[in-house]
Amino acid sequence: MSSRNSLTVLAASKPPAGLPELDPAYSRLVTVPGNGIDAGSSRTWHFLDNADELAARGVARAGTILAVHGNPTWSYLWRRLVSQTNEDRPWRVIAVDQLEMGFSERTGLHRTLGQRIDDLSAFTAELNLTGPIVTLGHDWGGVISLGWACRHRDELAGVALLNTAVHQPDDVPVPAPLRLAGARGVLATATSKTSAFLDVTLSLAHPPLSPQVEAAYRVPYQQAVRRQGIEGFVADIPASAHHESRAVLDDVADGVTRLDVPALLLWGPRDPIFSDRYLGDLIERLPHARVHRFEGAGHVLAEDAPYADAVLDWLAEHVDGTATELETVDAASGFAPLWSRLDEHRDDRSLAVTDMTTGGEPLRVSWTQLSTRVRQLASGLHHIGVRSGDRVSLLVQPGPTLTAAIYACLRIGAVVVVADAGLGVRGLSRAIRGARPDVIIGDARALSAARVFGWPGLRISTATLPRLSASALGVTHTLRELLALGADERLPDEPTAGDIAAVLFTSGSTGPAKGVVYTHAQLAAMRDVVAAHFDVTPETGLVTGFAPFALLGPALGTRSVTPDMDISSPRTLTAVAVAAAVRASNARIVFLSPASILNVVATADDLTADDRAALATVRTFLSTGAPISEQLLASAADLMPNATPHTPYGMTECLLVTDITLDGIRAVQDAGDRGVCVGTPLAGNRVLVSSLDADGNATGAASDDPGVLGEIVISAPHLKQQYDRLWLTDRAAGRDVPEGGRWHRTGDIGHLDAEGRLWVEGRLQHTIVTGDGPVAPVGPEQDLERNAEVRRAAVVGIGPEALRQAVAVIETRKGTRAPRFVGLDLARRLRASTTLPLVAVLEVSRLPTDIRHNSKIDRSRLSVWAERMLSGERLAAP
Repeated sequence: MSSRNSLTVLAASKPPAGLPELDPAYSRLVTVPGNGIDAGSSRTWHFLDNADELAARGVARAGTILAVHGNPTWSYLWRRLVSQTNEDRPWRVIAVDQLEMGFSERTGLHRTLGQRIDDLSAFTAELNLTGPIVTLGHDWGGVISLGWACRHRDELAGVALLNTAVHQPDDVPVPAPLRLAGARGVLATATSKTSAFLDVTLSLAHPPLSPQVEAAYRVPYQQAVRRQGIEGFVADIPASAHHESRAVLDDVADGVTRLDVPALLLWGPRDPIFSDRYLGDLIERLPHARVHRFEGAGHVLAEDAPYADAVLDWLAEHVDGTATELETVDAASGFAPLWSRLDEHRDDRSLAVTDMTTGGEPLRVSWTQLSTRVRQLASGLHHIGVRSGDRVSLLVQPGPTLTAAIYACLRIGAVVVVADAGLGVRGLSRAIRGARPDVIIGDARALSAARVFGWPGLRISTATLPRLSASALGVTHTLRELLALGADERLPDEPTAGDIAAVLFTSGSTGPAKGVVYTHAQLAAMRDVVAAHFDVTPETGLVTGFAPFALLGPALGTRSVTPDMDISSPRTLTAVAVAAAVRASNARIVFLSPASILNVVATADDLTADDRAALATVRTFLSTGAPISEQLLASAADLMPNATPHTPYGMTECLLVTDITLDGIRAVQDAGDRGVCVGTPLAGNRVLVSSLDADGNATGAASDDPGVLGEIVISAPHLKQQYDRLWLTDRAAGRDVPEGGRWHRTGDIGHLDAEGRLWVEGRLQHTIVTGDGPVAPVGPEQDLERNAEVRRAAVVGIGPEALRQAVAVIETRKGTRAPRFVGLDLARRLRASTTLPLVAVLEVSRLPTDIRHNSKIDRSRLSVWAERMLSGERLAAP
């Protein structure tokens, strides 16, 4: 291709006026001396530049952003960034049209990757650009911008990328759409003779581009002669190790690993061209980079997501030198790793773990067996190359096997990735792709899903499979083989307190599930909080009917038992199964989820006298994961009459924040506060509230003033370190809290009372902003649930923002087969029971809830549904 010199020559020009969001005043032309294949010639570039606007405002520039588009876009891609800089974010933005592209000159020459990097260097030299310069690139513009960055280290202040790739493994083919476009006999037809390549690229926007914006992208490529640069770009993709641009690509990839400037990686996961595999490669090369994956966004990220704000915020915080590092806890603070109790019990042959979910005889494992299995499995994983920092996705049902695998991974410093099967196939696939594990450990069903959905990672099977099945699933090892390999129990050095230990995914009840990153110190702090607050000793014993706590027994140094149930479906737990688990382990503490309690109470009549006697030995009962009513907690307490019932408040980001007992709930029933009282903060924890403005935004200063409705903000020793590859989310969750230390904005709303107790009143996103101001939903819902006919209620808003009207959606104790408007008499009584005006009351057979807990009502979904129903659509289930 390097000899192709017969392309059409066309002069550079400025874009026509009237393109959406593009001010013609930004357009510039500059003539640049040629180099390489252009030696002896001059080439004219079109570019966007906001320097004059900044100068007119008298703004002192912080530096220059050099933005480089990919194929087949042009500088229009960066129009929002060019126009969004201002006095507070004073960056000059230069967005180029590469030669042969956009409105720059068509030179009639084929340009390789190396030539394009030379071109960009000549362009910046002609403009006499000096540092600080931050490069920004997308697609092949990302590679070219990084090539420039590696050559201009003295001027370089940072690098930012949108979906791109800098490395193509020899044993992995280039993405299928690029292979097809570059195929012999297809290349010209797909790229220059027709607009097919351009059409496909523009169709990748989510949501679709408006007709006006799509037309703007097409303006420079209306004729075949103007699309020859698109063809040249595709032809220059290094699809093989022998391609003329492969050596330059490899040099750029190698050079990136030596860049020590701030870095930002913004990614659209719905990209059929540059998958998360390329993001993982960039993270390995730039481990210090801030990373954010915009769920739902794709290849054309600049159109799908607010990238410009992200870039400018990152510049302000990390390039301007105002960023602060997240605090971690080091070993000097008394850190004891999660596996320390296993080491202490290594010669203890008493019972450690009992699994009653097997469908037959319970599986019983001693401390000696568990400790040995953990050490051997850890050694085996290390033998096959699993190293500290590698990610291991565990797709294993809770039980002794999962317990051993988790502690083995933690011991060698591997990062445990735990995504709940309750997320559903799509949610689970999204989580695993986002976490990008190096290893997957699972049963045949999980490994089949990994094969079908293309989940990354070395495959390890929990069981020995037939040879053909193992080959079809890509299985390279089994746990039995790892145990044999690790029989010597040779282990690497222990990870440190500040090393990353786990990525635990949220339930997805408030949007796509988020990976929550914990260090070893933070996991240990969580264990210590549980042990101290609930007085857990080696003699205590735990019944764990809630999956997250099924793994805590060994860390707490006490025996644990998982009752007979489908652990991923809490509603399958029965009262008889809880009693049997208590009897089997002589446990004194019972952990249950709110959803499981519903069925435990509902099946209480099946208990025998022996079952009731066993339950009477329990001294502490916990329901955690979602709020629970006093009535339901009391019903469960009746089954365990000698236990103190607790209902802690927490979340994946901080599993235990506050706690309250049944007596505590009863003591505040007549206090007049709205919401669910979840008690006072546990020792070492802090809770503040950030007040709401008239639009329902949590903008006020965080304080512990009583009676102020706002977003709940928390701090704790066991608070998560960060969100995984969600820099913007993490930044939003921790910002604007003036107190020192690490804080998290929970997204829950509520208030503190005069005694420092926390009352939860709903989610920030579910706040109903009426003409009279913001209203939290839980209080009105409680009003409705005091009516004897109502089983559960949800109150949601419909209509325009700031003028929302409230609608009640209820489940009645009598029930209904189909959604309906309630009768006039019941509607009248329900309206009279609350001070919030209700424009309608609808009844459904079941309110939509989250998958994991089966108890958190999806008010956002109900709001959309109610608006449709009230607009005249046929009544259907939400």
